[in-house]
Amino acid sequence: MKIVFLDRDGVINIDYGYVHKTSDFIFSEGIFKTLSKLSSRGFKFIIITNQSGIARGLFEEKDFINLSKWMIKKFSNYGIEILDIFYCPHGPNDNCICRKPKSGLYKEAHRKYNFSIAKSWSVGDSYRDIEAAQNFGIKNTILISKTIDDKAQIRPKFLLKSVKELDKLII
Repeated sequence: MKIVFLDRDGVINIDYGYVHKTSDFIFSEGIFKTLSKLSSRGFKFIIITNQSGIARGLFEEKDFINLSKWMIKKFSNYGIEILDIFYCPHGPNDNCICRKPKSGLYKEAHRKYNFSIAKSWSVGDSYRDIEAAQNFGIKNTILISKTIDDKAQIRPKFLLKSVKELDKLII
C-alpha cells in the first residue's frame, strides 16, 4: 500500500489558527483535483495532525471529530477516500509520543495499515511535519511553503509552493 500522509492545517485547509468549525474551514486551493489524480495512481491518504487546541481548551475533542467527519464526507463527494486520521490532542509541553515532531502517529498508522514506508510520501507545512516523517523513516518528504528556512536542521526532500503541485511530483 502506497500512502500519502497529509498534515491538515496548512496543507488540506488554510491555517489561521485552531480551526475547529465547519463554517471556518476553507479547503486549500486545488486539494480535490490534486488528491483525485493521486488516488487514480493508487495512493491512499492518511491525515497526521497536531491538534493542541484540544489541550488548550479552545475546543473539545468532539468538535475535532465532527469536523473530521464533515471533511471526510467532502472528500468522498469528490471520490477521494481518506483512509484514516491520526491526531495528537496534547499540548506542546505534554511530552507525549504522538505530537509531531515525534513519530508516534506514523508508528500507530503503520501498525494499523502495514504500508510500504519506501513508497510513502509525507506532506506538511512545517519543519516539525517533515521531522516527524523522517524520524519514522519516510524519505519522500514535501514541505509546502513559499520559503525555506536556511537555519533549519531538518530538510525536506522537496519544497513546493502549493498543494496544486503535488500531482506533478508524486508518481
